[in-house]
Amino acid sequence: MKRFFLILIQIFLIIIFAYISNINNIPNSIILFDNEQLNMKTLAGLDFVSQNGKTVLTNKNLNEELKNNEELSLKLFNIFPLKNVDVNIIPNANVVPLGDVVGLKLYTEGVLVVGVTEVENMDNKKVKPYENSNIDEGDMIIAVNNKAITSTAELIQEVNKSDGKSIDLKYVRNGEILTSSITPEKVEDNQYKLGIWVRDSAAGIGTISFYEPSTGMFAALGHGIMDVDTGELITISNGNIVTSNIISIQKGEKGKPGELRGSIVNQPVIGEISKNTKLGIFGKLNNLSAINVDTSDAIPVASRDEIELGKAKIICMLENNDKEEYDIEIQKVFLNNNEDNKSMTIKITDPRLLDKTGGIIQGMSGSPIIQNGKLIGVVTHVFVSDPTIGYGVFSDLMIKQMRE
Repeated sequence: MKRFFLILIQIFLIIIFAYISNINNIPNSIILFDNEQLNMKTLAGLDFVSQNGKTVLTNKNLNEELKNNEELSLKLFNIFPLKNVDVNIIPNANVVPLGDVVGLKLYTEGVLVVGVTEVENMDNKKVKPYENSNIDEGDMIIAVNNKAITSTAELIQEVNKSDGKSIDLKYVRNGEILTSSITPEKVEDNQYKLGIWVRDSAAGIGTISFYEPSTGMFAALGHGIMDVDTGELITISNGNIVTSNIISIQKGEKGKPGELRGSIVNQPVIGEISKNTKLGIFGKLNNLSAINVDTSDAIPVASRDEIELGKAKIICMLENNDKEEYDIEIQKVFLNNNEDNKSMTIKITDPRLLDKTGGIIQGMSGSPIIQNGKLIGVVTHVFVSDPTIGYGVFSDLMIKQMRE
């Protein structure tokens, strides 16, 4: 009997955990297009209730229930309120699919700590000035002695001004602003060191996905730019997008992803980056002529409900900086996925692309996916075990992230 009750308790705790996880996974704000369904998986007993007390079912078209932006209440059994969710209805979007390989230059908010190290002081002793400061890899230093820091050069300048006296640091960790202090150590050439490696920028190449004429904004990559040392999404203050010249193509193989190699040195700036998110890079495109953007080429953004299994195309830039359409196949669609950029699985079927790249390679992330004359998504990841297969993210998710 005791064992039976223990099993019941375990089942009860599992159910409670499942409900808590489901509730936490529902965002506080949802953006929907006109006539779009609310593709959100909720457990039995969880309902969205409008302000007039009318239940909004997740498998119903919200356009039938909501005419304007509204705050819904998530309730258990339509009785117990759990959280409020803002629903914003936006017009359907038209975008120009691109597929150009571009350069991306990001500048951080403050300086990113990418490592720590011992320093040798004037007494030839190896010391760790940072040791008791709680500063760690992945932290973002934003101020020294209450003076804002925006670059590595500014941090070095403030540390050297300390003349060996303790300095106060303000830094960000997991979105929380923290403070600490470090006493810099004097080394040769009358320089002072903290024993901390930092970086204030990142650069690379990728594919610009689309341009929205109504807002002047662009989207690229379909995933965020992560720091190579910390593995975390880089928090940026601003950035630039520039043109790029493709230098070479390394073909992908099983267990070894290929890559596009390009040059962004002395290339003209064509836009400004304002967001680095898990769903892509976003910003304003200022120089349309540099990548031959023709606004008359705009096509609708498809609802995920319109996506069909089977044939589709991607646009990518490879040899001689020429863009072409290549055949792919949509293999699976995960309609209820609102959490990450793995919305669908795709397979490269075009023999021309397979011959050139072996499938999806690094640098192709962001290539737009077209089906039935609409933008349905963007290429994001490759399967390391099979470079002909990868993931795409829904275009509606990227549009919503861009406008948020």
